[in-house]
Amino acid sequence: MSSQVSLTLTARLNTSAAEARRGIIRVHPEVLTALSLREWDAVSITGARVTAAVVAATESSAPTGVALLDEILFSNAGVKENASVVLAPVVVHGASRVVVNGSVLATQSITESTLRRALLGKVLSVGDAVSLLPRDLGPELAATEATRALARSVGITWTTELLTVTGTDPGSPVSVQTNTAVLWSTTAGEVPPLGDRAGSPRIPGALGIVPDAPVGSPSPTTTATPVGVVPVEEPDVPVRPVSELVGVDSQITKLTEWLAITLDEPDVLRTLGAAPRLGVLVTGPAGGGKATLVRSVCAKRTLVTVDGPTTGATEPNTRLRTVADAVARARATGGVLLITDIDALLPSEPEPVATLILDELRSGISDGRIALVATTAEPVRLDSRLRDPSLCDRELIIGLPDAATRARLLSAILSTVPTEGDLDLDSVAARTPGFVAGDLAALTREAALRAATRASAGKSEPALRTEDLVGALDVIRPVSRSDSPEVALGSITLADVGDMVETKQALTEAVLWPLQHPDTFARLGVDPPRGVLLFGPPGCGKTFVVRALAASGQLSVHTVKGAELMDKWVGSSEKAVRDLFARARESAPSLIFLDEVDALAPRRGQSTDSGVADRVVASLLTELDGVEPLQDVVVLGATNRPDLIDPALLRPGRLERLVFVPPPDAAARGDILRTSGRDVPLADIDLDELAADLEGYSAADCSALLREAALSAMRRDINAAAVTADDVAEARSRVRPSLDPDQVENLRAYAERRLD
Repeated sequence: MSSQVSLTLTARLNTSAAEARRGIIRVHPEVLTALSLREWDAVSITGARVTAAVVAATESSAPTGVALLDEILFSNAGVKENASVVLAPVVVHGASRVVVNGSVLATQSITESTLRRALLGKVLSVGDAVSLLPRDLGPELAATEATRALARSVGITWTTELLTVTGTDPGSPVSVQTNTAVLWSTTAGEVPPLGDRAGSPRIPGALGIVPDAPVGSPSPTTTATPVGVVPVEEPDVPVRPVSELVGVDSQITKLTEWLAITLDEPDVLRTLGAAPRLGVLVTGPAGGGKATLVRSVCAKRTLVTVDGPTTGATEPNTRLRTVADAVARARATGGVLLITDIDALLPSEPEPVATLILDELRSGISDGRIALVATTAEPVRLDSRLRDPSLCDRELIIGLPDAATRARLLSAILSTVPTEGDLDLDSVAARTPGFVAGDLAALTREAALRAATRASAGKSEPALRTEDLVGALDVIRPVSRSDSPEVALGSITLADVGDMVETKQALTEAVLWPLQHPDTFARLGVDPPRGVLLFGPPGCGKTFVVRALAASGQLSVHTVKGAELMDKWVGSSEKAVRDLFARARESAPSLIFLDEVDALAPRRGQSTDSGVADRVVASLLTELDGVEPLQDVVVLGATNRPDLIDPALLRPGRLERLVFVPPPDAAARGDILRTSGRDVPLADIDLDELAADLEGYSAADCSALLREAALSAMRRDINAAAVTADDVAEARSRVRPSLDPDQVENLRAYAERRLD
């Protein structure tokens, strides 16, 4: 989104009690469209000072020039009611660390994990005031647990408590995520030194898990937490029965067996000459349910939990003391030590204290009295020494759920929800590639908000419909695509695209058939095509057909335009390529769309950029046809200059299907005009006759012609009800054909040489 777009609106007070003091600004849906924002994105608010907040839509009947702010946002922006504020899109990173200052009662009574849950999903800037009222709206966690914990800690006064943001890492604005360390300032106005974290902060799924108390033991009463001490336990974390977990049966069986043999029957291992020692690393995407699985399996055991992000954000001595404390408590009860998001505590570029922490863990599990289970969503950012045979020598992988598993997850999440008619969960599951359990929970929450709005407006009983779940797909993005730009989707699907028969057939065979008929490929013993190259003149629909393919909703789409991956720093471009393919694998089935691929992968040996382009091409070749298989990922390239692409990229096993997208003929131009003009009121205009007279016009030219004709009608009469033939004639004088006959002929000749 462009940071240059901004709108000036009049600030009014939001009178909704449900949204008071929650850091949400409401604007008209047209304002969201003008700013290229979706609901629950972040927006900057500029008044006497600059702040940021989560943005949502008002009713369509509300005034377009008004922004509804709560009293805290008025204070943060430094304005009064009816003042003008400037809204603009803003880039917000997931915070690795947030430091806040509050009253003595709040500081001593509210644990930092409860504090994080209260602030989850809020957008914060240094100097902002923020309330403890959970956001509780939009695609985030439900606030029930945070509300209960706050009420226990400080009583009813928590609803009026205001905190001040004194520090953020990275720089503000940031959003509070499930792996954010939210800390109290050590003294009023003082920000503790920032701890080291490897890599950039990631944005996890909506179902992150926070620290919990030893499962199976009485819940301890809440006591004051001294400032600077990291809590090891947090009561009242809900534990799901193992029977309710979906798609992780084999992982449950393995972990249960390992714990039973190590903790319950250590003598059997000693008899066989094996040390009764257990260290397990559980890996998988954020929001996939790693900690939930461990808690469920350990439901009848004592579980001591260390929160990796919170502990890792403190100074070294406190980190070591926290881990030693947890090991001692687990040994005292003979239970399981769980460290969540351990990559935040033991990053790949560790401090010296990491060695002492590893020694403490190694000593703790050496005699088999306790078991160590650690979770991480980013094993590549983890200290490699943790995988030592004396520590975590076993690994459990929780992968992405397939369509059938996603349907079962949705069914489990919605098992107690009132519905209207039968929900078509299979079709919703098919449209959610790359979604994990946390993403699906966020999806159902957004759908519930839509159903609640409908029930409130109609004074009817709330019930969920399939259309609510489908509508929520426009808002919720899975974690695996959080770093990828959105593909602009229209209402056109591949079946609606006129002409382009060969192009649609090639994309159907390479992308949709492997999803719809995997058994046929297996039965015939062949792998599906790995890549397709679309080439043709500019404006002939190459990118448009990809949008239509993405609109089917059956796969994740990751886009790269031109030379976006090029970076002057040595190794950065290659890493960008690796990260792109890693994201695609994580969200499989997926499509990687390389637009203007000639700029990304030119012929090697002909560049003057210190070898950056050559290294990018080599990385692309390795990812496409390297040692690691590219499972359920299709690469689609588009270009106007196929002769400039490195030939190695076009051999079988890479971009093996070359598809020429020719300029539209008269019949195709007619289809394009009908599709583009289906919402345009045309008065006595024969589109087929018009199409026959548009020789040299590309698909983009045809769409531009109708758009210009509509503008001509508005110039003629701002209240015009239809576009006339005279308007089209005037538009033709402005919109000229853009196709270059020589270029078209060269591309046609290239197609004949390569495809005949």
